[in-house]
Amino acid sequence: MLINTKVMLQDAQKNGYAVAAFNVYSLETVQAAIAAAEAKRRPVIIALGERYLPTVDIDGFAEMVKSLARKASIPVSLHLDHAYEKETIIRAIRAGFNSVMYDGSKHDLDTNIRYTKEIAEIAHLAGISVEAEIGSMAKGAFSDEEEGTGSLTDPDLAAQFVEETGVDFLAAAIGTVHGMYQGEPNIDLELLETIRQRVDIPLVLHGGSGTPHDTIQKTIESGICKINVNTEVSIAAVNRLKNVLATEDTMHLSVVMESIQSEIQPAMESFIQLFANTK
Repeated sequence: MLINTKVMLQDAQKNGYAVAAFNVYSLETVQAAIAAAEAKRRPVIIALGERYLPTVDIDGFAEMVKSLARKASIPVSLHLDHAYEKETIIRAIRAGFNSVMYDGSKHDLDTNIRYTKEIAEIAHLAGISVEAEIGSMAKGAFSDEEEGTGSLTDPDLAAQFVEETGVDFLAAAIGTVHGMYQGEPNIDLELLETIRQRVDIPLVLHGGSGTPHDTIQKTIESGICKINVNTEVSIAAVNRLKNVLATEDTMHLSVVMESIQSEIQPAMESFIQLFANTK
């Protein structure tokens, strides 16, 4: 079933778990994410980043996801991840996305607030929920995200940002990275606790890949309701492809793609189970 992301995350906030938001780019990655969620009987967010639009038609992609979601037995939402352009967000809204993320983290606070507020007003008119970011995550290994400054979220500014923009959920920078960590992770859980005390909307953790499992559970206990995952799933798929090419002289593409889908589904299931935060 296809539902609004805000509704999904409000339930996660109320019941103390987090929803996995998988970055996807193809039929196989979407099918794997939904199948993984159905196997674990948990909701899932299908996330398409703006950076993939040169090779992924947003309208066709949305119709594909909506069709698969309507047949699913668990809640599914379709989310636009890390969009920097208003035009992209409007295209996503028209295509039927359930939520959009406007990333204004590269701007100063006043500009970020002004742009984000405009996006929130537009999206809310269409009944679409909005994610935004304050602070900026650094880029780790194997990531295809843009380089960030690594500046952590200021709790007081986060409270001001949420109040003035009217966003529905907030991505807080607490030391995670996009991609895999280079060195030991340094996640500021005390900072997250302080942000949670100042902000009452669902909080989002970007950079789920490579983050220690006990740290993930602590972030959920401190109010994280949505966790983005991309790089670890990508690595699993690429490693499977390497193994296929190393052992097979010839193989039909359809078989290769089926093999990759079979490989990444268990990886997705493990994240969904972890984020369920059940003892």
